[in-house]
Amino acid sequence: MFLGLDLGTSGLKGVLIREDQSLLAEATAPLSVSRPHDGWSEQDPAEWIAAAEAVLDALAAQADLSALRGIGLSGQMHGATLLDEAHRVLRPCILWNDTRSHAEAAALDADPRFRAVTGNIVFPGFTAPKLVWVRNNEPQVADRVSLVLLPKDYLRLWLTGEAAGEMSDAAGTAWLDTGRRDWDDGLLAATGLSRAQMPHLVEGSEVSGRLRDDLAARWGMPKGVPVAGGGGDNAASAVGVGVVKAGQAFVSLGTSGVLFAASDAYRPDAASAVHTFCHALPQTWHQMGVILAAADALNWFARIAGAKASDLTGALGPLQAPGRTLFLPYLGGERTPHNDAAVRASFLHLDHATDREAMTRAVLEGVTHAIRDSFDALAGTGTRFERLIAVGGGSRSDYWLRAIATSLGLPVEVPEAGDFGGAFGAARLGMMAATGAGAEIATPPRIARVVEPDPVLAPAFAEAHARYRDAYRALKGRA
Repeated sequence: MFLGLDLGTSGLKGVLIREDQSLLAEATAPLSVSRPHDGWSEQDPAEWIAAAEAVLDALAAQADLSALRGIGLSGQMHGATLLDEAHRVLRPCILWNDTRSHAEAAALDADPRFRAVTGNIVFPGFTAPKLVWVRNNEPQVADRVSLVLLPKDYLRLWLTGEAAGEMSDAAGTAWLDTGRRDWDDGLLAATGLSRAQMPHLVEGSEVSGRLRDDLAARWGMPKGVPVAGGGGDNAASAVGVGVVKAGQAFVSLGTSGVLFAASDAYRPDAASAVHTFCHALPQTWHQMGVILAAADALNWFARIAGAKASDLTGALGPLQAPGRTLFLPYLGGERTPHNDAAVRASFLHLDHATDREAMTRAVLEGVTHAIRDSFDALAGTGTRFERLIAVGGGSRSDYWLRAIATSLGLPVEVPEAGDFGGAFGAARLGMMAATGAGAEIATPPRIARVVEPDPVLAPAFAEAHARYRDAYRALKGRA
C-alpha cells in the first residue's frame, strides 16, 4: 500500500491506496487560519504536525500499516515556514493567500532578473517577497532564519529529518530557475538569502528521504519507507487526475480556482500573469491560471445568506443567461490575469428585484468569468485544451459546470465518484518513488458524464464576461 498526505489550507487529508491504486482508507483533520490584519493569512506549523498525527492515527485504525511501501506529500504552495538552526519555527507560516508583501513583490518584480529566470511575475503570495517583508518588518526574526521551507516540506522534515523540497512547489517561490529546475543564487541573494538556507531539491517522483524509525514504530510501519518528493497541491492533483501530458487540463473549484494545463516544454509568458511552473514529474511543466476565491466565494455568500452552499446551488434549476447583476469575486485580491492584491469583491447592479437566487447565480457567474479570464490568458500563450476535467468541491454543482462549459466553449468531464485530488496524486508519487514506475501510472479517472456547452446561451455569457471585464477596469480606475 501507499500513503498520500495532502496539507491543505483548511485541513490535512491522508489516503491509503492499494497496489492497483484503489482506495483503501482515508482520513482528514481540520486546520484553522489566523487573519490578524486585513490581507494577512497565517498558520501555526505545530497544527500541521498535530493534524498529521491525527490522520495517521485514524488510518492506522482502518488498515494494517505494516504493508506500507511508499509515502508521497502534497500541500498548499508558497507558504514561508521559517526555522532557526535547531529547526525551531520562528513565527507563524505566512500563507499563499496572504497579500501583505504586495509592495515587496512589486519591488522584486521590477528587477528584470526575476521574470527572466523564473518565467513568472513575482506575486505577493509567492514566498520570496514574504522574506523581504520579514526582513523589513521583523528583523529580529530574519536574522535568525537558517532554513526556509514550504508547508509540505515542513511535514517532510518531521517525517524524515531531511530538509528537502521538489520542483513544482519550489517554482512558486520566485527563487527557482524554472527552465533549469534549480535554485538561482542571484535571486536568492536579491532577497538576502543563500542556497545554504534552502532545502535540497528532488523531482516529485524521486525519493527525498526515509521515514524516521520512531514514527515507523509508532504506527506499525516498516523501517525505511521512502518518502517521495511529492508536489505542490495543484501539480499533485494533476498527477491524481491524470493531467500529465500536453493537451490535458483540469479546472478546480476549491477554496481557490485553478485552470491547470500540462505542458511538455517550458513556455513562459510572465506578462500574462499565467503561472509557468515545473510539474511534479521530470522534464514536464505546466501553465496555470489562478483565482484566489472560487468555492471560497460561494461559501462566503452562503454564510451571509444563512444557508448551506449546496442548498443555494441546488435550488437554481437549469442554466440561465446571466442577469444584470454582476459579482466580482476578489475577496482577497486577484492573481490571473490582474495581479492585483488591493482589489476587493463587489456586487454590482443590485435592484429591488434581486433575490437570493439571483445573487447566488451572480456569485457562480462571477467565478466563471474569472476562470474565463484565466482561460483567455492561457490560450494567449499557445496552451491547447484537448480535454478538461472538473475537480474540487464546487464541481458538485451542475449549474456551475454548465456555466463554465458554456463560457469556455469546452465540454467539461466529470469523473466517477472518488477522490482524485492532491492526496491521491501524492500517493501515486509515493508509488513511483518506491517502485520506479513513471508517468504511465498517472492515468485519468473514469468519466461519469460530460457537461456540454449550451450554444444558445454562449453569446449571453460572452456579453456578461465583457461587462465583467469592464466592471473590473472601472473598479480599478476608482481605486
